[in-house]
Amino acid sequence: MSKLGNLGARLYRGEVGYDFIGKRKLWYGVSILITITAAVALAVQGLTMGIEFKGGAVFTTPKTSASVNHVQEAAEKASGHEAVVQKLGNGGMRIQVSGVDTAKSDAIKADLSRDLDVRAADVNAELVGPSWGKQIANKAWLGLGVFMALVVVYLAIAFEWRMAVAALVALIHDITITVGIYALVGFEVTVGTVMGLLTILGYSLYDTVVVFDSLKEQSKGATKQTRWTYSEIANRSINSTLVRSINTTAVALLPVAGLLFIGGGVLGAGMLNDISLSLFVGLAAGAYSSIFIATPLVADLKETEPAMKALKKRVLAKRAAAAAKDDSREGDDLDGAADSETEAEYDEDEEAQDATPAGAIAGQRRTQPTSRNRGRGRPSGKRR
Repeated sequence: MSKLGNLGARLYRGEVGYDFIGKRKLWYGVSILITITAAVALAVQGLTMGIEFKGGAVFTTPKTSASVNHVQEAAEKASGHEAVVQKLGNGGMRIQVSGVDTAKSDAIKADLSRDLDVRAADVNAELVGPSWGKQIANKAWLGLGVFMALVVVYLAIAFEWRMAVAALVALIHDITITVGIYALVGFEVTVGTVMGLLTILGYSLYDTVVVFDSLKEQSKGATKQTRWTYSEIANRSINSTLVRSINTTAVALLPVAGLLFIGGGVLGAGMLNDISLSLFVGLAAGAYSSIFIATPLVADLKETEPAMKALKKRVLAKRAAAAAKDDSREGDDLDGAADSETEAEYDEDEEAQDATPAGAIAGQRRTQPTSRNRGRGRPSGKRR
């Protein structure tokens, strides 16, 4: 954890970083591929709409030893319609049959109690009309439209219209991927699914706004400096908030994963599958889009402005001049290297003539320079 904290501090200070903006074409390509896959899944397989939207009956049985396949065959035989069966955590079964009215539901209930060897009074039957599902769907679409409109208005006022457009694209990207996953895995779309889709919009927008707020602060006075382009400032903003985005997303995904894999998979709670899958996929897609889609798109839109184009030219020109100056310095250093080496060798030879190093080889006679004042003032020139 301390290493992750140190990494976050270094990312925040700009000491290290990953070039997200520089590789934005790669991220755009990955997102387009995923979006196309989701659209194809929707067109080919379509969504498996729950009983709330199609209308019909939902039967809940007490604990039974019958298998899911056996219960499904019995329900389809009794109703004459396709049945969807889910095993509950208490050992009972949840059976959904579309296109069933009140009179027919009583007959199906009696047949199920006989085939499963349970009391008819213990089998709970609920009828759902298709008009109710349509009302829920219409309200969901209305809520989605109002939410996106408010998001665009708020971001345009709090930040700028380019960030509002980028956030809207990221939201559409997240919803498309989530709905496409539902089509691929065949999970039912229920009221819980709609609730999950509306919930992930807030989480997706939260991560995006965190990065946008950092970008807004770091880009103040951007045109007055010549050190970074706007894209590089945007990249620094992503890196400075990267660890925070990872931490918040991981903390949010852990309980949702518990709902999906333990609650829905192990305990067999079907309603948990509906809402937890949309939350899990939406949270992951929202964290991805805020880093790899929204912020790079803002950088692309922003650098179409004349002021940002001029800034980019000044930054690149300054770097080119600095590189040329460094090259000329390196050339001068190479030209003077030979002369410096010759002078150093001459100085070493001269020092060797003046004195012998303290580490001279034993037994070798030391050669000392003849003193010019030696013997001066002595008639014979001999020592006394």
